[in-house]
Parts: sequence; structure tokens; C-alpha cells
Amino acid sequence: MARFDAADLDVTLKSDATHVTESDLATERAIRAVLEAERPGDGVFGEEFGAAGDTHRQWIIDPIDGTANYLKGIPMWATLIALAIDGAPVVGVVSQPAIGRRWWGATGLGAWTGAEDAEPRRLAVSSVDAIADASVSFQSIAQWREAGELAALERLTTTVWRDRAYGDAWPYMLLAEGRLEFVAEFGVKEYDIAPYAVIIPEAGGRFTAYDGSASISERSSLATNGILHDEFLALLHESATIPTESSR
Repeated sequence: MARFDAADLDVTLKSDATHVTESDLATERAIRAVLEAERPGDGVFGEEFGAAGDTHRQWIIDPIDGTANYLKGIPMWATLIALAIDGAPVVGVVSQPAIGRRWWGATGLGAWTGAEDAEPRRLAVSSVDAIADASVSFQSIAQWREAGELAALERLTTTVWRDRAYGDAWPYMLLAEGRLEFVAEFGVKEYDIAPYAVIIPEAGGRFTAYDGSASISERSSLATNGILHDEFLALLHESATIPTESSR
């Protein structure tokens, strides 16, 4: 936060043409230092400094998810931290310090949210049971175009009650709070989505890849309130055969 919206913020381009700021690097270093002191036997996989150590217990870090927002002075960015055991996330934390909010969850222990000086509140997804009544976030048209899924996006946005592109971590947390019924995106890596794979199911929803598989390594994500998950999959993929909850 000390460098958020700073006029002299140091910003460079990475090899993949995405931005990285001095704060991305400093935040990941700070998290790694805490983990090295508190959990020295665990591995770490971060967006800025890669993977190191044991992969059985691995902390997955995105120091600033939404760097483009951060460097433009837009407060919708977050720090994402997850613990994965044998590749499956079991602890997730999402912090948005610019708006004073944090969400967290652990397998079997529920999902929660809180603000400074406020009692934590347990999260629960919505009970909306009709796609026509659903509110969705699709992240960006460019993502769907690059994935070859514009036709699916058209079907989605003409079927639901309300569609918006809130972007980055915020819509996933809105879903966990029961304010949205659907979030999906493409081109994501494990550190972009790992905490959601814990928080959303613990809030009563479902989190899969876009094809319905239970993986955070498929470079896509699909989060729903659970009730509508299979219906959304059928709508997006039309005639494709998609695995359902009962067939897994």
C-alpha cells in the first residue's frame, strides 16, 4: 500500500509483455521470507520468482493479482496465497488492502471474510437456481475471443439476468459472498486462481476448469454457486459432453 498510486512507481515489462512493479517483487519477497521462517520445509511457487523446494506442500503466491489496476491507481487488486498439498489447494487467502477486505478458507473449516476491527463473517453462495435469474462476471471479451469462445459468451450474456466484467479476484469473492452466480476466465495460471479453489467450495459453490475438470492447471476457471454449475457447463459447451457432479 505504501507505493500504491505513487507517481514514481517503478514499472517494467516482463518477457511475456505483462507489467511488473517494484511492489509485485517486494510483496513476493516479503511473503517468501515469512514462509522461509515459519514453514522452512515447504515449497513455494510464486508468479515473480518461480518454484523452489518441496512440491508435496507448496505455497502458491500471486503478490499482486491485478497489476494493471495497481499501476493505474485502481483499487481492485489483491494478494493471493494458497497452500496446495500434492497439487490440490487446501488453504486460500485473498486480500484487497486498498478496500480493507480479506477472504480466507480451509478445506473442512469453511470460508470467511472480514475487515479491520470487524468480526469475521462466514461466507455462503447464493441460492439462485435459474440461469435466467443469474448475475455473472465474464472478466473480459478479449479473453473469450482469444480462447475461441465468443459464441459461448454470446449465449451466456443473452441468457442470464445481468452480466458484467468486474475483473481479477473481486468477482470470485462476490460469488463466495452470494452476490454473483458465475465467474469464468481463460489464460490463468495456478497462482491466479489457487485460493478460489478452496474458498468457493467452502462457501458452498463449485470451482472447476472451463471444461468441468477439477484442476487448477488447465489455464481456465469456472466458478458458480454450485446449483447452476452443470447448467452453465451445458450452456457454454452446447452439444459437448461435459462431466457432471454425479458422474465424477
